[in-house]
Amino acid sequence: MRDGDVVVIGGGYAGVRLAKRLDGIARVTLVDRKEVFFHRIASLRAGVRPEWTVTPFIPYDRLLRDGRVVAGKAVRVDTVERQVVLATGERLPYDVVVIATGADYPEPARFTGTTTEEAAKTFAAHQRDIATADHVLVVGGGPSGVELSAEVRLARPDARVTLAHAGPVLLDSTGSERAGRRARAWLEAHDVEVRLDSFMSPGVDFGTYRDARGTVVEADLSFWATGTTPNTLWLRLGGHGDWLNASGQVKVDRTLRVGGRPDVFAVGDVNDATELKITPVALAQADLAAWNIRAHLASSGRHRKEPRLYRAVHRTPLIVPFGPADGLTMLPVPGGETAVLGGRTTVLAKAKTLMTPYMRRQLGYTAT
Repeated sequence: MRDGDVVVIGGGYAGVRLAKRLDGIARVTLVDRKEVFFHRIASLRAGVRPEWTVTPFIPYDRLLRDGRVVAGKAVRVDTVERQVVLATGERLPYDVVVIATGADYPEPARFTGTTTEEAAKTFAAHQRDIATADHVLVVGGGPSGVELSAEVRLARPDARVTLAHAGPVLLDSTGSERAGRRARAWLEAHDVEVRLDSFMSPGVDFGTYRDARGTVVEADLSFWATGTTPNTLWLRLGGHGDWLNASGQVKVDRTLRVGGRPDVFAVGDVNDATELKITPVALAQADLAAWNIRAHLASSGRHRKEPRLYRAVHRTPLIVPFGPADGLTMLPVPGGETAVLGGRTTVLAKAKTLMTPYMRRQLGYTAT
């Protein structure tokens, strides 16, 4: 028996996981502006290699057995009437609402438009630009910047590729200098120019870029892998700016509830529960929120469950592919240290398939 209406706003990794966990337990409605699930982990390669163009797109139609998926844009959460208001004017009643709108990533790791065709055209445009560029500049030496630089180099062995990073070592946000050194060694061994301590900004002339020392770099194509922006402007415009912190993230308590409201949750990249914004963390939050939502919906019954508290994740395995056949895996070990594993482990865990078979199975499709 299904008890209660749950509206999940956002069909990314956290939203899909949570909706699937509650399907059959509650009346679930998943709302997303896109018509398909976007497997962002595969997006960097899709922006470089034509044979990967459609790989990141997985239909939602097999995700839920009892619930439904609505293609639309949420513009407001009406906490008085307990309804989610869509841009079309449609109102979705809720007993529990979950904000899972994620974060906006720089291109090419971005779903542009709302349809598969629109996003695929953008990927194809990036592929054409990379195929004809003489010099590609990637700004940002975190996991995404390193991965993208490797993908571009392998696709264009004849082009000049530069990776500029504001920090003193690559992957410095991970806390593993050894991983950063290994990433730099791989890139430089494949003729990628690595510029450290090099904060870049667009120059005066088109196609020029300037670092903090005034050095000008010319490149006919650039990608900025310098962070993400929470997708929460709609909440501010809808009257819930008090739910957000100074960075635009949704403030949550340890049960992942928002603003002290028992019926409003936020999961994944959109919230402030942890600084570590990677897929395993989003999935863990979705699982905990699903438990707490079940507890909330059954709170008046005989089988009342106590809510669980979320513990912020600060150390978790992190995989950085260098194309499909190499990369590194950072594995936390006791004592605060991080083991850095090589290509074989990375290829098996992520680099070859970019976890596409796993996500296809999660959405009800075969692995291929």
